[in-house]
Amino acid sequence: MAELDEAVTRCSACPRLVSWRERVAVEKRAAFREQSYWGRPVPGFGPADASLALVGLAPAAHGANRTGRMFTGDRSGEVLYRALFDVGLASAPNSESADDGLRLYGTRITAPVRCAPPANKPTPAERDTCSPWLARELELLRPTLRVVVVLGGYGWQALLPVLAAAGWEVPRPKPRFGHGARVGLGDAGGGELLLLGCYHVSQQNTFTGRLTPEMLRAVLTEARDTAGLGPVG
Repeated sequence: MAELDEAVTRCSACPRLVSWRERVAVEKRAAFREQSYWGRPVPGFGPADASLALVGLAPAAHGANRTGRMFTGDRSGEVLYRALFDVGLASAPNSESADDGLRLYGTRITAPVRCAPPANKPTPAERDTCSPWLARELELLRPTLRVVVVLGGYGWQALLPVLAAAGWEVPRPKPRFGHGARVGLGDAGGGELLLLGCYHVSQQNTFTGRLTPEMLRAVLTEARDTAGLGPVG
């Protein structure tokens, strides 16, 4: 997994994304003008033997594109890591930077697109070009992975073809995303994987109350217990 993470950070396959992530890293946001931006593709975060995975969308321009860690450095990350801490899956309630010492327990956070896209909207071609990174990551997690929490409809739609290509039996018609969606997948080897849908932790959802802290904790608690992790810390 460490080799995969390192390889991810060197990817330059999508010219539009490369140009944008590097431009943002130079121009910066005024509040972060004294900081050095990561400005590269962002690898997954969490142990290589995780039994629970969280799949989002893509790094934020001034969040993970700045800090180098998934869901770190913006309001979405603040909500997510607080909830992970509350249910015993993170060692601290805040994720500030890639070297802050935060640990995840049995949990890995990843995304189908690894570079910050303009307007938070990767193109279908960029999504497809990036999908082998997620496929390989899931392949490495396969021996221990039991549950995937998918944050938002984009991640849901991007993940299903990757799982199908990897041998998981995705129902037809494909299951629809929704908060609280619950889909069990099997494979030819007798493995089982549970997909749980959760609204994305974007400000659009958390500020309007569409996704409340209680709703997020409920999904993470079900995921934690199904993955056999239990409260930790």
